[in-house]
Parts: sequence; C-alpha cells; structure tokens
Amino acid sequence: MADRCLAIVRKHRELPVDVQFLEEAAMLHDIGILRCNAPSIHCHGTEPYIKHGPIGADMLRQEGYPRHARVAERHTGTGLPGYEPETLEEQIVCYADKFYSKSHPDRVLTVAEAARQLERFGADGVRKFLDWAARFE
Repeated sequence: MADRCLAIVRKHRELPVDVQFLEEAAMLHDIGILRCNAPSIHCHGTEPYIKHGPIGADMLRQEGYPRHARVAERHTGTGLPGYEPETLEEQIVCYADKFYSKSHPDRVLTVAEAARQLERFGADGVRKFLDWAARFE
C-alpha cells in the first residue's frame, strides 16, 4: 500500500506532499489492528476491528507521532463522520488503502471494484473515492 502512495506522488509531482511522512504514515496506518479481534487475519486482541483506526491513533500519539495518528484515525472507509481525511497525505493513504484487503493480501482491486465495495457505506463515500481516483490516478 505504501508503494501505491509513493507511485501517486511520483506521478503527480505537482502535489505538495511530504513524501517521507507519507511513506511512514502509510506503513503505520493499520498499527491498531494488533489490539483487535480479527482471527481471520491472525489478530487476537479484544477490540472490534472497526476501532483499529482510533486505537492506532492513540498508540501513535502516545509515542509522539500526532501527524501519523491523524492518518490512522482517518483512513477507515473514506473517513468516518468527524474523522474525514483532510491533508493530502491523509487522503492519499485513505485512497490507496481501498485497493487492498487484509484477508486477500495478494489481490489488488481495480478502481471500479474498490468503488463497488464502498457502496455498502453510502453514495457519499463512493463519490469521494471516485473524486480521489480522478485526482490521483
């Protein structure tokens, strides 16, 4: 997923992105999963999977990484209410993350497939994702 983020900034050099931060944030955005109960992906914590973003954000803030924490808490779906990705780095990580599944790590979705998967969360998220696709692809 970090590779996809970096490919986006290589393709769009006009985007004012902190590349080192983007790579770090992309690599850390799912850190909260280790405290979640998701046996199908070999995670045996106690929290529900949907909370992995805020859990990861708490972990990263405790370690002194507030910018990285914002990426972790804002990457779920296309952003949860009150936690929508705002910075370019947050948007790129959130966008790139939609192409990958932890339960099928060998598969990369197409834009159309990723958009279809977002449909269950509502049309606004699909629209936001497709706007990102137009900007980042």
